[in-house]
Amino acid sequence: MIGGQHHGEQTLARQLWPGLNPDWLLLADANFYSYHDFTTAADTGAALLWRLPSTVKTPRLTDCDDGSYRSALINPKIRSAARRAALETAATRGEDLDPSEAIAVRVVEYTVPDRGPDPDKVIRVITTITDPGDAPAEVLAQAYHQRWEHETGNDQLKTHLRGPGRVLRSKSPDLVRQEIYGYLLAHHALSALICRAATEADIDPDRVKFLRTVRLIRRHISTPAAGFSP
Repeated sequence: MIGGQHHGEQTLARQLWPGLNPDWLLLADANFYSYHDFTTAADTGAALLWRLPSTVKTPRLTDCDDGSYRSALINPKIRSAARRAALETAATRGEDLDPSEAIAVRVVEYTVPDRGPDPDKVIRVITTITDPGDAPAEVLAQAYHQRWEHETGNDQLKTHLRGPGRVLRSKSPDLVRQEIYGYLLAHHALSALICRAATEADIDPDRVKFLRTVRLIRRHISTPAAGFSP
């Protein structure tokens, strides 16, 4: 989604919920979590795997054999301790919950040993896939860890392809969109080239350096378009 300078990530993300399909798995960082957004996205039938802010509590209702546990997200508007306890009891029993009040989830907690200065930090994600038989905790943890590929892609596009601190040259909204899509298409083409090269070399595409690929391609372009207006 592309918006103006007053459109935040959460606002833009909400425009995506109606387009979700029931056979999709949607991953999201803690920055995108709110009870309303989570239940709205879940209502589409798509499976969700979202990280939670540390301020959101997930009571441990029942343990699963894969190390995860079942819990319930309670609408923060419900202040009554008795009502919250009743909803947790209903979730424990597997009763149907009204999404306006609560939603049943499964919680997966894991650590990343090679994660910089804080390898023991616990990452907590929740999923609407409440049966471990459909998606074990290890598989979900690996799936969420792969979400960081998206962050790497943003860095590749904004820092290495566009250039650090470089602003778009276009001066009108339509041309800004055109320029953004141009960068996205260029990134897609480079990523496809990396995947093809990695496949032929029988290595993981992550081992092929994006910046090195950009420099290689630029050396082979005889008529660069940098001097032309978008």
